[in-house]
Formats: sequence, C-alpha cells, structure tokens
Amino acid sequence: MDTNALGDDVHNINVLTVIASESYDSFAKGLQTELAEAVTDRPLAVTADLFAGKIIKDNSGNEQVIDRNTAQAIYFDMVVNGYVDRKGTLTDKYYEDKKNNRIKIAEEAADCAVSVIAIVDSVYDSRLMQPENARKSSVQLHVDSDKLAMPQFKELWKKINGKSVYIVDFDTDELIEKSIRSLNSRLRVSKIFFKIESGQMNEIKSKEELLNGISFKKESSTAYGSENKISASRSVKYDLIGKLVEEMGLTRKTIISIMTGINKVVFDQFKDNSEEFIIKAASLINDEKATAIIEHITYDMLDDKYTTDVFTEPTIKGKPGVNAMKAKRHLYDYIVYDSDNEHKFADELDKNENVSVYVKLPNGFYISTPVGHYNPDWAIAFKEGSVKHIYFVAETKGSMETMQLRDIEKAKIHCAHEHFKAVSSDSVVYDVVDNYDTLLKLVTK
Repeated sequence: MDTNALGDDVHNINVLTVIASESYDSFAKGLQTELAEAVTDRPLAVTADLFAGKIIKDNSGNEQVIDRNTAQAIYFDMVVNGYVDRKGTLTDKYYEDKKNNRIKIAEEAADCAVSVIAIVDSVYDSRLMQPENARKSSVQLHVDSDKLAMPQFKELWKKINGKSVYIVDFDTDELIEKSIRSLNSRLRVSKIFFKIESGQMNEIKSKEELLNGISFKKESSTAYGSENKISASRSVKYDLIGKLVEEMGLTRKTIISIMTGINKVVFDQFKDNSEEFIIKAASLINDEKATAIIEHITYDMLDDKYTTDVFTEPTIKGKPGVNAMKAKRHLYDYIVYDSDNEHKFADELDKNENVSVYVKLPNGFYISTPVGHYNPDWAIAFKEGSVKHIYFVAETKGSMETMQLRDIEKAKIHCAHEHFKAVSSDSVVYDVVDNYDTLLKLVTK
C-alpha cells in the first residue's frame, strides 16, 4: 500500500518485522550503509545548487525554472527557519513543520511551495529509514474497561457505530464536460529529453567536494529533446483507456468520451510522455469526480454496526515523549498522536473538566467513500449541561487560515458529514477543527 491510498497512515500499515541475528546497532548500521549505496544518485545535502535549474510549478500549474538568485534565496530561507544545519542536513524542525503543514518557503517561491518541498524531499536522510528497535521503551495501548462501560461512552458509541452505504447519482455528461475543460486548460506533460555533459576532474581536494559534485568540472553540455524527435519507445504499448478506468473507477465509455473530447494538441502529449500523461490526466479527472461526488452523494444507514472489537482487537504501540502520552479521559491508557497539532489537541481534551470521555478512533473505524476509506480522528462525549452539543466527532487539521485541502480530502470530509447525518440524526456533530478553542466554539453554539 502506498501514500496515494493511505496518506500519512502508510507507515502504520506497511510494517515489516525483522528478527535479526545480530545487535540492533550492527543491524541498523549495515542497513543504512546498504540503503546509502542503493541511492547514490540522490543528493545528500541541501544546498543552493540543489534548487538551481529545477522546474517548479505554482498553484495554477504555471512552470518556471529556478535561477541562481532564487535558489540562493530558498536555501538561505531554509537556514534562517532552522530547517537546514551547517552541513546541509535537514533538521527535526523541518520534519515537524512539514508534518504539521507549517513549512515556510522563501517569498520568491512561496506560490510554488509544493514543488520546492518535493525537491527538498529528494535529499537522502538515513533517519527516515532507521528501523525501529522493538526493545526500546515503548508502550502498547490498552482499553480502559471502566471507560468502555461508562454510560456516556456507551451512548456516544451507540450514536456513531452505524455503518452506511452511499449512492452517487451525478450527471455523467456534466462530469465529461468538466473533465474535458480541466484537461484542456491544465494538462501539461513534460517532453522526454536527455542531456550529455562532459568534463574532467583534475584533483580531489576533499570528500565534501566529491559529495557536493564540484570536483568534476563541466566543460560542455548538449541537450537532445523534441526537436530531435525523441518520443516514448514505439515498442512499449500503453493501455491508456484501461489504465484510466483502473485509476478512477469510471466506465470505458466515459473515459473514451473524455479522451476524444479534449483538444488534439493536448492529447498529442500522450506521445511525448505516456506515463506522465496517464498520471496527470487521472489526477485531474479524479479532482472533477471528487467535486461531482460532493454535489450529488447521499448516504443511507445499514443494519450492520461496528462493535467495540475495533478498539480491543488492534495492537497499537507508541513511544512516550515521542508520539505517545499518558491519558486520563481517553478510552485507552495512552494516546498515540500523529503530529504536534494532534498532541496539543489531545492534551487539551485530557485536561478539560467538561470532557467525560474521548477516543482517537482506530483505523478499523472508517467511512466508505467513492474516493477511498475515511477514518475520522476523534470521538468525544462532553458532560451533559456543560455544552450544547454533547457528542462530537472531530477531524483535526493544521491552521484553518492556511489550510488548503485537496479536492479528494474535501470530498471525504463532505462524505463524513453526510454519513453522520444518516446514522445519528443530527445528535452527533461532525466538523473539522484546528485546535481545542475552535472545537469549544462549535459545541457551545
């Protein structure tokens, strides 16, 4: 499973347990060495040279090449913000801010933040591949049986444990029309080219020069691209329609209508770079599909319900002080959080006297949507009389002011709204919040 299907939960699902016949330190060191050798083509440090010459895109899809001055500005800004140390190594602050959607990018490239971050993430960091030492201090979460038996939790669970089925009755012709319009205006596929560079290395002054690629002096460079009629190999056959059907779950008839409806100059990009054409076209059509879902989906409650086994069956582990905290009002004895924002939110919930019981919902509790499973973050029961809305299901995100949700995320959140309307008849409030104060405003309205 990859991040396209699982998002941030990818590392919780893709877990490989290795029982090594050597010490952890020896095993980890050997693994890091092997990984470093396997990714020798990846940069090892963040420098201005990392950005220079790279192509980035702004929020509207417009492309630009990073010049030397802009590259220097991006690098300097990363140093100032504490994202890069003297050796060009990415810091813990970078990963923490990235996880919490708080990365700051130099003003010169702020509207191309996604592309800049993608360049930064190409740097190899052995810490991200560090195997977990199972013998280190970690905790396994246990359900508090007293809280599971609380009347407040039982009532909360009774209101949210219903399963549902969705029906999407949107106009296919409207989806086709909007998809054609989106592809014509936004689908831009890069052409395949190759570049030959030649030069020489007269002396090696230091290991750092070798790592940074400056010992080798480039003398000439020649690029071969579309003017030389380079295209994807004619011997490779791509099932364009089949692949798009697989990616989006639409019928072949619908996909054919979209592909035959776009401008010839747009479709001809398929010959330039077939794989990129399929990936980008699928993404754009999926965005339109997500929008159509938001406008035309309805949910109906099923007789089937979740049982409390979703809390007791999975094994959930965390490291205190790293991604786990002791809890008083939580259904489990600990909370495993995914970000600094979740940590703060959980801490506020745990301390507030108006909260009877709450739980960070496990992955086994999810809502089916046309764009994948959706797992809400929190279920909360407030003390009766303390707030207007006693039962609340929350999704925590970063700052509400800067939050830019992808269309698919918006679709999942909208589906959750419709699901809870169907299973709880407005007795449960569901919404997206960025902190506990926002939550209080919603439950006291």
